[in-house]
Amino acid sequence: MSQDIWNFIFIGITFGIYIGIALWAKAGSTKEYYTAGGGVSALANGMATAADWMSAATFISMAGIVAASGYDASRFLMGWTGGFVLLTTLMVPYLRKFGKATVPDFVGDRFYSKAARLVAVICAIFICMIYIMGQMRGVGIVFSRLFNIEIATGVLIGGGIVFFYAGLGGMKGITYTQVAQYCVMVFAYTIPVIFISMALTGNIVPQLGLMGDFTKGGGEAIPLLEKMNQISVDLGVTKYTDGSLSKIDMFCITAALMIGTAGLPHVIVRFFTVKSVKAVRKSACWTLAFIAVIYLTAPALGLFAKTNLIDEVNGKTYANAPAWFKNWENQGMIAWVDKNNDGVMNFDKGSVFAGKPAMNGDKRGTDGQRLVTNKISEDANEVYYERDIIVLANPEMANLPKWLIALVMAGCVAAALSTAAGLLLVLSTSISHDLMKKLIKPDCTDKQEMFYARLASFGSLAVAAYFGINPPSSVVAKTVAFAFGLAASTFFPTLLMGIFSKRMNREGAVAGMISGLLFTFGYIFYFQFIAGHKNYLFGISPEGIGFIGMFVNFIVAFAVSSFTAPPPQEVQDMVEEIRIPSGAGEASH
Repeated sequence: MSQDIWNFIFIGITFGIYIGIALWAKAGSTKEYYTAGGGVSALANGMATAADWMSAATFISMAGIVAASGYDASRFLMGWTGGFVLLTTLMVPYLRKFGKATVPDFVGDRFYSKAARLVAVICAIFICMIYIMGQMRGVGIVFSRLFNIEIATGVLIGGGIVFFYAGLGGMKGITYTQVAQYCVMVFAYTIPVIFISMALTGNIVPQLGLMGDFTKGGGEAIPLLEKMNQISVDLGVTKYTDGSLSKIDMFCITAALMIGTAGLPHVIVRFFTVKSVKAVRKSACWTLAFIAVIYLTAPALGLFAKTNLIDEVNGKTYANAPAWFKNWENQGMIAWVDKNNDGVMNFDKGSVFAGKPAMNGDKRGTDGQRLVTNKISEDANEVYYERDIIVLANPEMANLPKWLIALVMAGCVAAALSTAAGLLLVLSTSISHDLMKKLIKPDCTDKQEMFYARLASFGSLAVAAYFGINPPSSVVAKTVAFAFGLAASTFFPTLLMGIFSKRMNREGAVAGMISGLLFTFGYIFYFQFIAGHKNYLFGISPEGIGFIGMFVNFIVAFAVSSFTAPPPQEVQDMVEEIRIPSGAGEASH
């Protein structure tokens, strides 16, 4: 069978499962729509949270960043996993005990203020909208490859699918759909890497292959990392095992990702679906275990993919280029520019060009290579590729069986759809429950609230689809990192102070959230769209500025609260009650 048929079979089967689950688990009430009825088991919620967490940024983009930048990519591995430790110890047990359906719900009640609830809604919309842009971009990339269509069309297809099962089933439908999606993702991510590890290093365990010898071709065995270090030096870039980022930027990005993880509303709300605080802790442990399977595999995948890419492309004539190269060229994700007119693709020092390759259907050069939209540099490098194709193209580079390539495609779709659905739910509940029900129309019925939630889902997806087609960054993980910075500078400090500080009042919380949001968003917008990549404040890139934004939030909040009246006594008593350890009194109920 052809590759297209294999792709359609795997995608069709998985879509059938997702839609069947959505119909079976259709939400019949706002409680089922928001928190799946609060009766999900710790194991199922751990698997669903892992699927919700392992977005297109993790599945599609993280290994591509590992392949491109080596050691520097560890900021994502350390930040995203370390954040779950903060989330488990400092956040979700207490928030679950409070018993609310959303993060803005907690903020509104804890800080006894409609203004605080409104600001929290705005923050949730900002964070989730930026995050979902990356997911829509990821699903567009997958569909463009599957159906040989433009990425924009792929984004629209993916958006329609997400709206169907997220808008129909709510949290109940999403939870059980994400359990299935995790199963698809973990097999799609790990099985191809095992095959590639055996081919390159002869080791069936990818993590050991990463540290082992390169044996492909039967030549002299050489440590794979040493081989890639030498290739990196030959290409005129930093050694693969060294870092090129400044220490302060590396630290701030890692910290922003870690702290942002603990403040992400779509992850926090997942722990509201279990039965008790005790189940929250068990669920978090399961989540970390399920995430570790993929995160511990990503470094090996990235290194293997970079090795295969260079071996498959460098020094080959374009006429004899592998089929996968031309397939991805048609999506504008990879390109060759023949600078010295020798017909050979040279993967060498320097950047191939400043811009991106022209999209499918645009004019080609006389030798067939993809022309570019920007002026070509004088560097020796003639090959361009976008990092987000690494996972998708890796099985094709390694000449793996067609069914494995199709499995990877299905996994990529599952990753993008699972997180997009979770984000869409937070967006819709923030608007329907926290904005409409709590602020604008308190007398609306349960049925009307469900209508507003689904209407908000449609509107949010329309905006997300636009930015998925026109993203703020071509790298999915980088777009997602901006959302983490916003979460780190808004929700994390506010939730932490709301749980552990009885003195923190509504004035301080509102001022802190607004200050953190404006500072972080303004910095990202300025350097991403106006000033460009230069003259960063203290050398901190937009990806890491959320860490500084967190301190802005803390400082402003404590300063304002110290000059204003303390919270009412009943609010202080409520904070004291939330902090009762699990197992004491009602903490486990």
